[in-house]
Amino acid sequence: MKLAYWPGCVSRGFTPELHGSMALVAERLEIELVTLDRANCCGAGVIAEHNQELADTLNARTFALAQQTGLSMMNICSTCQGAQSECQQRLDADSAYRAHINEALAGEGLEYVKDGGGFENKNFLWVLVEDYGLERLKTKVTRPLAGLRVGPFYGCYVVRPKHRLGYEEHPERDLYLEYVIEALGGEVVDYDGSRKCCGFPVITMNRETSLRQAGTHLGDALDQGADCLVTPCPLCHLNLDMQQPEAAKIVDRDLGLAVLHLPQLVGLALGYKPKQLGMSLHIASTEWVEERLTGVPA
Repeated sequence: MKLAYWPGCVSRGFTPELHGSMALVAERLEIELVTLDRANCCGAGVIAEHNQELADTLNARTFALAQQTGLSMMNICSTCQGAQSECQQRLDADSAYRAHINEALAGEGLEYVKDGGGFENKNFLWVLVEDYGLERLKTKVTRPLAGLRVGPFYGCYVVRPKHRLGYEEHPERDLYLEYVIEALGGEVVDYDGSRKCCGFPVITMNRETSLRQAGTHLGDALDQGADCLVTPCPLCHLNLDMQQPEAAKIVDRDLGLAVLHLPQLVGLALGYKPKQLGMSLHIASTEWVEERLTGVPA
């Protein structure tokens, strides 16, 4: 399998362990990633609030770069998926608008083509289930996550709005994290909040509300016996992990729940050590996860 790879901004800035873990996992899964180093920020919905045309131009540019490779594109950020899916839907629906956006790209010799070569843009989670396949993934597991109770955290951008995110064709996309956890040998923890907003989008406008959302979700997962959470979104990770000490103060309880990126969880099951996956870089300690897996040889 060969894919054009859009890492996004956060995975190479705030959460470099995500970018590094994805590289390791891709190698072991025999997925060849063609990194789009010249691609730009998706805007995370923020740019679109101020200038929709600019946001669409930026994302169309990334699509065009991916189309030049002749490959479909994979991202490792749910927020990127949401912002880019919205942009792609708008570009595909209006040929005149698409032509207008392409005028801005012409100076670089770029053009976004609707349905160009069967072009798709998918989050790593979707690629794992729909293209790589869970049965094939199981054959790669060398350290089953037996005994590890994992709470899935989807966040917002890969579960809604469904009409924009391919749920007509793939109606179970909001269950894929559960499927992957089970395929890796882990135990799924069902808790309230797994498909709710982490609070990150409002943190600059209403910090207390944002932290309360994060703290509430973490507390709910702990109350249901979770050893850790796993998320396909680095921005969710920032609010659930990096802001966890502050969130604990807002909800007035101890938290200390490890929050893993999806490639890190996959990497553990593929036999990589926590240090290789950058888990020591997290704010909330991941030692409990490591202890759980100590008795499971790689």
